[in-house]
Amino acid sequence: MTVTLADVAARARVSPATVSRVLNGNYPVAASTRERVLRAVDDLDYVLNGPASSLAAATSDLVGILVNDIADPFFGIMAGAAQTEIGGPGDGSGRAGGEKLAVVCNTGGSPERELTYLTLLQRQRAAAVVLTGGAVEDPAHQAAVSAKLTKLADAGTRVVLCGRPPLPDGEAVVAALAFDNRGGGRRLTEHLLSLGHRRIGYVAGPLERTTTRHRLEGHRDALRAAGLVGDEERLTVHGPYDRRSGYDATLELLRREPEVTAVVAANDTVALGASAAIRDRGLRIPEDLSVAGFDDLPFSVDAVPALTTVRLPLFEAGARAGRLAMGKETPPPGGIATIAAELMVRGSTAPPRGR
Repeated sequence: MTVTLADVAARARVSPATVSRVLNGNYPVAASTRERVLRAVDDLDYVLNGPASSLAAATSDLVGILVNDIADPFFGIMAGAAQTEIGGPGDGSGRAGGEKLAVVCNTGGSPERELTYLTLLQRQRAAAVVLTGGAVEDPAHQAAVSAKLTKLADAGTRVVLCGRPPLPDGEAVVAALAFDNRGGGRRLTEHLLSLGHRRIGYVAGPLERTTTRHRLEGHRDALRAAGLVGDEERLTVHGPYDRRSGYDATLELLRREPEVTAVVAANDTVALGASAAIRDRGLRIPEDLSVAGFDDLPFSVDAVPALTTVRLPLFEAGARAGRLAMGKETPPPGGIATIAAELMVRGSTAPPRGR
């Protein structure tokens, strides 16, 4: 049953006019009243009518692209590529006709903010929503996201996941483009093992992220296949996906195990921090320690030495997500596509064989 403005007013114990004033923001309302109205809106999942131009249509010209951190090239590349495909026909004419307004929503990694943006996009009758990057591994949050996406889809919004694993109940999603993080993590560690490394430290991402778990699982699969078990937890340090985390975690790994010969980082930015910590300890890369990253971000080839990493086709994935969101491309069979990860061997890895 459709929730009306009157329903919100009754729930908040105010007049419909007061609800309208709060939602339109065009009239002063007491803070306590405003809070009560907004709580009722959330409780009832009330969808506010969008701009007048969208009232005659099921959806508006708005497309939301959700990212954890727009300053992180991992998200920026995907969002930029998706936005290029969403923007319109791209014929340079400047004439209206099919263009969409793509809005990048920066969640800062907050599950609560992710849900807030989905609610706002629902109220604006967004034509499409693209969610990028790993998901939070919390059953309650996953259920809440699934419920929001179902409501969006029911209202005609096209939902696409990019670099994000499929939802358990994926009926609301047009397509899920998932990176092979496990396979990439496994091949990266197999490369180090083939060089003769046996004491390998791992700087992992945040515990609650699917990307973190999948990459770490791939790393540990390779260790188990080589018969190296028992020290996985001691040689793993978790932290944010940023340079500082890589620096601090690498110092901690060297404290725990001075004989470590290689450090695998959760992503390339973390790997830069790891490299800085190694140099600050007076050690050489790769003569004393090898370093490897993940993602193959643009700066990785310009690091000194160039960074061994796993390439994810971020631009291609983002562009495909944009086309799927706009209905320009047929969804993959079953709505799910696994995007391969490619090992890029460069100068930051080599010894210790024969050392």
